[in-house]
Order: sequence, then C-alpha cells, then structure tokens
Amino acid sequence: MTETTTPTSSNFIRTIIDEDNETGKYDRRVHTRFPPEPNGYLHIGHAKSINLNYGLARDYGGLFNLRFDDTNPEKEEQEYIDAIMEDVRWLGAEWDGRLYHASDYFEQLYQWAEQLINDGKAYVDDLSADEIREHRGTLTEPGRNSPWRERPVAENLDLFRRMRAGEFAEGSRVLRAKIDMASSFIVLRDPVMYRILHAPHPRTGNAWHIYPTYDWAHGQSDSIEGITHSICTLEFENNRRLYDWFQEALGIRRSQQIEFARLNLTYTVMSKRKLIRLVKEGHVNGWDDPRMWTIRGLRRRGYTPEGIRNFTDMIGVSKANSLVDMALLEHAVREDLNARTPRVMGVVEPLKVVIENYPKGQEEAFEVPYYKQDKSRTESRPIPFSREVYIERDDFMEEPAKGYNRLAPEVEVRLMNAYYIVCTGVVKDAAGRIVELRAVYDPASRGGQSPDNRKVKGTIHWVSAEHAIPAEVRLYEPLFAKANPEEGVDDFVENLNPDSLRVVDALVEPSLATAVPGDKFQFVREGYFCVDPDTEPGRLVFNRTVGLKDTWR
Repeated sequence: MTETTTPTSSNFIRTIIDEDNETGKYDRRVHTRFPPEPNGYLHIGHAKSINLNYGLARDYGGLFNLRFDDTNPEKEEQEYIDAIMEDVRWLGAEWDGRLYHASDYFEQLYQWAEQLINDGKAYVDDLSADEIREHRGTLTEPGRNSPWRERPVAENLDLFRRMRAGEFAEGSRVLRAKIDMASSFIVLRDPVMYRILHAPHPRTGNAWHIYPTYDWAHGQSDSIEGITHSICTLEFENNRRLYDWFQEALGIRRSQQIEFARLNLTYTVMSKRKLIRLVKEGHVNGWDDPRMWTIRGLRRRGYTPEGIRNFTDMIGVSKANSLVDMALLEHAVREDLNARTPRVMGVVEPLKVVIENYPKGQEEAFEVPYYKQDKSRTESRPIPFSREVYIERDDFMEEPAKGYNRLAPEVEVRLMNAYYIVCTGVVKDAAGRIVELRAVYDPASRGGQSPDNRKVKGTIHWVSAEHAIPAEVRLYEPLFAKANPEEGVDDFVENLNPDSLRVVDALVEPSLATAVPGDKFQFVREGYFCVDPDTEPGRLVFNRTVGLKDTWR
C-alpha cells in the first residue's frame, strides 16, 4: 500500500497518529491490523473496525495486516476463515500478502512465556478455574494470592514443559502472569496466559496441548508484526494495562493500543453468541439470511461495500458508546444505490387493468433509459406495451382519500413512459375484492406526453400482462419488533418480529429475464432490489434491499 489519500474526516485516533508522526514515533510508520477470531461470520460491527483500520493505513501510506486470532481450536473452522477473507476483500480492504495467524507465533509465545518464568514473572497454578475466580476478588476487595504463587522457578519450568508435552488433564493447571493480586485493575491480578487443551488445531494439528489466551497472544503478535497502532473496541480498555505490561516485561517492540466505541445499531444484536443462536435455533435461514446484520447477509440483501463504507464514515469514531439509528445505515446504502442502479419497472402486488379502447392483438414498445438519474449514461431498453397491463394494487383507490393522486374511478393518470388512461370500471370477485380494472387511453398521449398541455397529477408504473415475467419478491422488515431487542423481556428472542419476512408473487418487465444473482436495480417507485442466489432458470427471486425513503420507526 503506497498511495496516500486525504482523509474525509478527522477523529481522535487520527489526532494521535498525527502527533506520533510529528514526534517521529515509530519512525512515522502507520501499521494496523484486523484480528478476527475464526469462530463465526463477520457482522456490520466488524465492518466498522475493518474500514477504520484499513482506512488509517491507506490514508497514511502505511500497511494493513489480516491476522486470525486462532487460539481456541475447539470453536474454529476453516469455513469461517474462508468467509472472513472473502468478506474483508468484499469490503475493499486488501492485506497485500500480509495474512497471518496467531498460531504462526505459538513457538515464540512459548519461549517468551519461559522467559517470564525465568524472570519470576509467571508461575504454574494448580487452582481450578472456579478457584481462580474466587481468589481474584472484586472491584472493592483485593484478590488473594494462590498457594502456588511462590513456586520455585525450576519447578515452574518443569511443570510448564510437561504441560506442553500433554502430561496433565485439561483444567488441572494453568500458567499465570505474576503481577499484583491487590491491583485496582482486576485484569492485572495474575491473569491466565496458558490453559491445557487436548484439542487438535486446524493449522498445527496435535503439536500443542496448551494454548495461549487472547491477552497473552494479542499484544505479542502485534509486536512481532510491527503493528504501530493496535485499534480495538472499548471493552478492551482495561486490558491495555496488561497489553503494555507484557510488552514491557519482555522488553520487546512496543505497540500502542487505542480503543474506540463499538457500533451499536437499533433493531440488531451484535453479540456473536446471539447471532449463532439465531442461526442454530432456526429463527433465521442461515448466516447469510438478508435479515441478519452479518456481512454475508447484507451482501445477499443487496448492500454495497461503498454504502457500508459511507455509513462508517458518517457515524465517525469516538470514545463514547452510543446507539446508531438503522435509518442512517439505510440512508448511506440508498445514496450509493441511487447513483449506480438502473431503473426498471416491477409490480410487487399486481392488479390487472384492461384498456378497452386499445386494439386487441396490438403491441408496441417504448424505448426507456435505464439511468434517468445520470444523463451521461445512454443505455436503454424497449418496454413492450399491450391492451392488458398490471399496476400496483396500492395505485388504485375506489374511494380516493383527500390528496390521493393516483388511479381512481373517472380519474386520469399517466402510465409511466406510455399513455394517459382513465379508469372506467371496477370488477370484483364474490367476496367483494377488486380483481380487475377497466380503462380507456388517449392515443395522442404516446410516451406519456399530453398533446394539449393538460396536466395529470399521478404517474404510475406498470408492466405489460403479456410480456411480464413472474418473480418471487422477498420483502423485509426489522428482525426485531423493538429498537432495543433486549427491552422488556428476559430473552431477546421474545422480541423477534414474526412479520420480518413476507414473500409475494410479483411481475417484472421482460428486460430482467437475463438478471443474475447479485444484480441490483431500482424498481421505480418501489425501492431497491437485488437478485437473490436462489434464482435459477425459470425462477427469478429478488430481495428488497431498501425502500426509496426511510421507513424505520
């Protein structure tokens, strides 16, 4: 990464980096990383971190690493590793060959652990996990020393090496840093560095019977890679003291941990544990369900990486936790889609209109541009027209309310790009439901232009009944019924919205016959839609990405 660009906005992290560069700290280098655990799929909160870390490296002409924190083999899968790499790339972040794993450093981490033992700064503890928690104390009471805290160095080394060799049962011993059990920061009360785990690792196989904790592996991995600014979320703020203690105790290259507020978004849960539960309990149809706020779900729904980047730029970076309105994310995505998507016609809930004075058997076509929002683009397609068309059911009202400007009995409207029509009759079924309309058209208004300068207030979209293509359209509402899914319930799943997905049979213009998964369109007057991967020959499936305006409440 060599190109330096001007950042769109400043924040406290950029201020820190600017000050570091002014003083020559880190030789004016900027080297960041994104360190995901490969135990699940990435979500919109991770996107904020990726865009922040990559953006800092890009804007300061620095380097960016992707490093997997693969220190817990029981929860890690290659499926997640592959998906994370794909998602990071899709968001536009490139690591330029700097792909690393914490497991790359297992031997070095082990040697450093022995160094701390030799220096009297680490010891093997026989307390159980529950006993360690009991000894740790509280926010108001200091911890108590383990009875094994003063083991001789030689005994600690012997036990630690035997732990590595796999001689002891899981949970029987750990290696702890020897810091201060009376510290006002609980994280410094002799934290665990290694635990015994007889589990094969995806990359190292059965070579290890002990695995490092996150706190032990993370800062040292940053040091090995030459990370200058280790950007993480606020829940790791107290851990910074331990991060610094380890690097100082080892005398290794220092990195600077900087914390920022994580993304909290209305109508969502960001906990990976809760996302896994939604998937495993069948509340959603997998990790890429378009109602999920995983990167894969957003991508399937039709969100763009540019729209997500715009969103993370808009919300900025701060030290204060806050709740961001989902409408802001939709606005950013809508703005991006508005600039890039072709306009087409699709009728989501069709109502047939028979134009009685249009000649039977006659057809014609109107050449309509795809990009009316961009005059520099000239692509267009022919839209067929015939005696029978379908309009949106909501575009007709038998007894129009005040201010209603669409089709009604004896009211004239414009069929977009086609003709003026007037409704002359309504056909109902036995239950009284409107099933068809009758109308007449003005042949002189071809192209939707009045020949005598008369004005109509309403313009509605349509598709030719004979030429329209059936499509399955999936309409989404928030997955949760409340902006805070935890509000008023003991279990967040109680606030799931039973109407978060509605599937309708729609009709779309024939130009969409060649659409393929991932293609994005604006259905005029309806919103933005994306072709779903479920599409196959003879079955066209769309997801509604976002409406034309904010509908969140």
